[in-house]
Order: sequence, then C-alpha cells, then structure tokens
Amino acid sequence: MPKHKVAVTLDRQLLDDIDELVSVGAYPNRSQAIEAAVSESLSRRAQTRLIRECAMLDPAEERLMAEQDVGAEGIEWPTY
Repeated sequence: MPKHKVAVTLDRQLLDDIDELVSVGAYPNRSQAIEAAVSESLSRRAQTRLIRECAMLDPAEERLMAEQDVGAEGIEWPTY
C-alpha cells in the first residue's frame, strides 16, 4: 500500500521518547515508530467498539425483549 507524508506536531517529551525507542533499535526511524503507535491505537479502538455499544444498551429493555421471546415458546428463565 502506498504511503503518504503528513506533518505532525508533537510535545518535546513525546518526541524524546520516540527518539529513545529509535536509538535502542525498537524502530528503525521516527516515522515507523509513529506509524506503529497510530496503528495500535486504531486497532485497540476498533476492538473496544463492542464494549462501547453494549454500554449504551438499556438492561431493563433488553430483558423485557428477551422475556417476551422466552414466554412465547413456553420456556421459563432458570432460577438462580
């Protein structure tokens, strides 16, 4: 996939931290270190989407809908 250049403004300490990763060989250069960080951040965000979506559900409404379906088949919820 072709890559595109972008300009990024970073805090001095953050840039120093990236330079440290490059100097110890964790990444070959700043660009690849920043690309890896952005990629990981976007991946984590995508993986937590289900959690965010579930947090928006109303438990009482979901239970009501589930009980309507269960009652229609003559099945009862188990007692815990």
